[in-house]
Amino acid sequence: MLKTLGIFRQTVIVTVCSFTLTAGEIVQAQVDSNPVLKIGIVQRFGERPQDRLTLKAPSGGKLTLTFPSADGKSTQTLTSDRLVIDITPQPLAEPILEEKLVLSNHRSFENADASAFHWNEKGVQTEIAQPRRWQVWAKRDVYDSMLLRYLMFYTLRSQGNLTVQLDRRILPQKAIASWTVGDFKYNRDRLDVSSSSGIVEVSYQRENKAEISNRPYAGTLNLQPNAHQSFTLVNKVPLETYVRGVVPHEIGYNAPYAAVQAQAILARTYVLASLHRFKADNYELCADTQCQVYRGLENTTEVADRAIADTRGLVLTYNNRVIDALYSSTTGGITANYNDLWDGTPRPYLVSVLDLAKRPENQRSANISADKNLKAFLDRQEGFNEVGWRTLRWSKSGSLDELQISLKKFLRFSGDNITNFNSIKQLRVTKRATSGRVLEMEAITDTGKILVKKDEIIDAFDPPDSTFFRLEPIYQNQVLTGYNFIGGGLGHGVGMSQTGSYNLARMGWSYDRILSFYYTNTQLQKLLPENYK
Repeated sequence: MLKTLGIFRQTVIVTVCSFTLTAGEIVQAQVDSNPVLKIGIVQRFGERPQDRLTLKAPSGGKLTLTFPSADGKSTQTLTSDRLVIDITPQPLAEPILEEKLVLSNHRSFENADASAFHWNEKGVQTEIAQPRRWQVWAKRDVYDSMLLRYLMFYTLRSQGNLTVQLDRRILPQKAIASWTVGDFKYNRDRLDVSSSSGIVEVSYQRENKAEISNRPYAGTLNLQPNAHQSFTLVNKVPLETYVRGVVPHEIGYNAPYAAVQAQAILARTYVLASLHRFKADNYELCADTQCQVYRGLENTTEVADRAIADTRGLVLTYNNRVIDALYSSTTGGITANYNDLWDGTPRPYLVSVLDLAKRPENQRSANISADKNLKAFLDRQEGFNEVGWRTLRWSKSGSLDELQISLKKFLRFSGDNITNFNSIKQLRVTKRATSGRVLEMEAITDTGKILVKKDEIIDAFDPPDSTFFRLEPIYQNQVLTGYNFIGGGLGHGVGMSQTGSYNLARMGWSYDRILSFYYTNTQLQKLLPENYK
């Protein structure tokens, strides 16, 4: 075993078997196994004039602030124990036209990524952004002239791409971050913050409502512009420290130990497979449920920290690459295939499995797409790993009026300004996966048919908690008034069931056995650069 050597000024040679490593190489190996991540902990700061950030050093500590000088030719460095950052609108000498060609809108990054791939295949260079919903843009530095954008827009629309949009805004002013230290007020668009203790406490207030309050973050913080004419507060933090801020908030505080260990490995794997998500904004991952929940060092636990330490550096791989380590709260008794929810390249390790505590070895999955089999499966509540959780089974109803409102809202947010209707006459499931998930759902309206696919169904129709459901019409005096959605699971249902892992761990299963149960033909291994770079 190679012992930790630390960092020395002189060159140190350590012999391990027949290999020799310099101290520099050892340090690099440590960096590769514990890379520094860039996590957007406050996105779109400055969209509203009331936005406010408060950064504090822990008691007795100091913050070091580094930012560009007024002329932009050098940097300034100041110290303070507390910093309040507001937004100062700065009038522009001439209004700026901000224009983007939006190729598609999506509920999830996964479908945005698949859409970007198809546009690239057609010769349209793209980038993915998340102003609210995920969007695929024509790459801004390629289509950088109005003429090019308009030519592309009208060409694509003439080819039938009716949801392609030109997003245009006239900006008479720009948002500038503003803070005061001593007697001086500074207006800048970039700020780097570190702390003498290595921890910075963050509070974030939006419209008189605190969204984050005194949350401690290890590492350093950077306030930087993003692609949406606002700012992102980015936490630069080592991987293993980042995982401390994810595990207790994702798996819960009462999870059995093997489930916590499995979650630690998945949190580590997931982030490394997702470093490209926010390339357009110059950071790597967000901190909410659009990625995985990350809350710095807030409410870390001894159990989670021990599980992280016991699995340090372990990742889940397929063909020597970190997997797309998706997981969800509850599957409803059977997990979904990757392509049951999203388009794009199939993930052979994310295939449907029965979430049964005592699953026969020769019955890893099942086909429940037929109506009779689906109803029988959803009527069953015993034997599943998720027994006792309220989201194992659910029934929710929506009136036709409510469904019409949610569908119209969905179309608007999806960029569809063409489809109009007044009323829904009927809903039908037109295509279903073997896992029971709805692949296509059709709304028959007074003006025609509207087809909604895969995970977009959850946005288009408010009642369901997942795409694992069947429909029952509701009649009053023989008149259709709405639908019951009778289903199971919470979330996408792909990969590990977090609630299911509780049961397997309580049965005495180890973390590696739990992961093997949910992820087909994967391997656990110590992190190496070639696994994720």
